[in-house]
Amino acid sequence: MLVEPAARPAVHDSSPRDLAVDALRAFAILGVVLGHWLVTAFVSDGSREHLRVTSPLKTMPDLTPISWVLQTLAVFFLVGGYAAAKGLRPGLPWGPRLRRRLARFARPVPVLLLAWLPAAALLRWAGFSADGVRTLIELVISPLWFLGVYVVLTAATPLIAAVWARLRLRGAALLVAATAVIDIGRFALDAPAWTGWATVLTGWLVPFYLGIGWAEGALRSRRAGLVLVGGGAAGTAGLILFAGYPASMVGVPGAAVSNLSPPTLAAVSFGLAQTGLALLLHGPLTRWTRRARVRAAISASGRSAMTIFLWHQTALLGVTVGALLAFGTLPGLHTAPDQPEWVAERLVWLAVFAVALAALGVGARRCERPRAAPRM
Repeated sequence: MLVEPAARPAVHDSSPRDLAVDALRAFAILGVVLGHWLVTAFVSDGSREHLRVTSPLKTMPDLTPISWVLQTLAVFFLVGGYAAAKGLRPGLPWGPRLRRRLARFARPVPVLLLAWLPAAALLRWAGFSADGVRTLIELVISPLWFLGVYVVLTAATPLIAAVWARLRLRGAALLVAATAVIDIGRFALDAPAWTGWATVLTGWLVPFYLGIGWAEGALRSRRAGLVLVGGGAAGTAGLILFAGYPASMVGVPGAAVSNLSPPTLAAVSFGLAQTGLALLLHGPLTRWTRRARVRAAISASGRSAMTIFLWHQTALLGVTVGALLAFGTLPGLHTAPDQPEWVAERLVWLAVFAVALAALGVGARRCERPRAAPRM
């Protein structure tokens, strides 16, 4: 069995914060940021007024394994479910706690959106077309879908925890089966394309649900982690090799099917493997986070997590557009990602993106900080 026999409907302990879980969240954020910075490429037409968006995964498919390392969304939802379940308290309403959790989004998201109003005007003034500006804004806004799904699942935590208490791992199996049925409808029975978007909830609910179970004390054994890693990896490989699912775990421009938009059964299976790996790493990470410097770094990353997530695309675009307007086409930044040298050139630019993100983060935190009440 993967779970211990004892089951409780909610977690109410007051144990110290689990820094290993915080480390997993930090690694997941790092994966998303590096993934976007590496696989989002811009090609200049030489006019300094237009950038075509593409991906090295389209022109160099041998780089596909990068998507297996840097697509870490399942870890986000696993940790989110764990943290939400740890916030449940018997006899206390979930509403006030939910409002405190969601307050973390109340100021940062509007600040980002408002910042792009003058940015869009400046881009138009600089000569970018309306379509070009729209494409850049979409790159900033598109990652925000994650927050919407996360908010919905977090709001439903008491209900999901109750389902876990009743169904345990059977609930996860039902969610995987529901995703499979939706995929069969899309790919084999010609169901309307919009039906596939139901997997945004059924698919990402799987790791969130398992995160709640993890917080409840389940999935603690090494065997559970190994079964999830092995089963998830085998299932993903089978779907890719024999069912025609894409090998890339992120979207590739021009591809007929994306494993993420909406999430497919292959993405869910891959997420199970990631979940198992996260469970296996929890012990080593617990030992690693006992070091004072590591604890400080993990705590700092936790305080900056939302800022990093919201502004990393703006940092990428700011450097890319600013350099194009100031210097023209630069290798690894505005050139076609169709040669191995492009990867080496892009790796150099990562440091520049990081500096830009740090600068944006300082400004964003000042805008996001609530104003002190005036003294009487």
